[in-house]
Amino acid sequence: MELGYEKPLYILAFDHRGSFLTLAGIRGEVTSEAARRIQDAKGVIYEGFRKAVEAGAPPEAAGILVDEQFGAEIAWDARRRGYLLAMPVERSGQDEFDFEYGEAFGEHIEAFDPTFAKVLVRYNPEGDRALNARQAERLRKLSAWLHERRRRFLFELLVPPTPAQREAVGGDQDRYDRELRPRLMVQAIRELQEAGVEPDVWKIEGLDRREDCQRTSAQVRSGGRDRVACVVLGRGADEAAVVRWLQAGAGVAGYVGFAIGRTIWWDGVEGYLDGRLSAEQAAESVKSNYLRMIEVYRSAERAAVAG
Repeated sequence: MELGYEKPLYILAFDHRGSFLTLAGIRGEVTSEAARRIQDAKGVIYEGFRKAVEAGAPPEAAGILVDEQFGAEIAWDARRRGYLLAMPVERSGQDEFDFEYGEAFGEHIEAFDPTFAKVLVRYNPEGDRALNARQAERLRKLSAWLHERRRRFLFELLVPPTPAQREAVGGDQDRYDRELRPRLMVQAIRELQEAGVEPDVWKIEGLDRREDCQRTSAQVRSGGRDRVACVVLGRGADEAAVVRWLQAGAGVAGYVGFAIGRTIWWDGVEGYLDGRLSAEQAAESVKSNYLRMIEVYRSAERAAVAG
């Protein structure tokens, strides 16, 4: 199977685990009752996704990213219905990437047979070198395992600032995102590629400038990786920021869509969990927000082609 993915890809991401515990007000041990509460909330998001597909979200491009811990039944149903399905491999809430199920990671991937196995990795090329090397080795192992079995790899790269980088921009996250992160992200991708980590699709933190999207995509596709793709991730940002990032990436060669989560479903799920919204109302909120993000991306893509 050739490396990469060239089709449109609009992923509704709700593989979050720690975020859901916070949203549901759950602290400490996750009881069976607490787990059911989170599963129920994820079911509302999935219902919103299904409604969006029925309302016109392109079925060949629409997909979900959901976890095994709280979303196993959703994953099974998505596979039965033929939806694009991505599932995480990483242990949740860790600064250092490691496998959720240790050496048994492959058994879990094969059991669910997702379209994409996904990882979330925090990697700053100017950060802790030993940490980066440990992560790269585990990721190389996963990359090789997946491609040996003709399975696709979705890589979510986060580049958090080091203390020195944060100080250099006066503690201003927006300045870091604008002035430092684009260069660091390209460097991180290059280092991971050189370490033998070969995703089919990279989930890229939002970039405000189109030229930064172009540089990132050029690195992703360097060295003959001509079909490898980028998608824009939402990072839980407000809708205005996410729209800006989608518009910057749409139409750039190598960008094929997005993987957005909390920006789409947070308000609906929060309203459902605190009783302000019914399940139907919350699902409608998810549906509307998801369809709007698809239209924002596709409209920007059409404008870029026309221009």
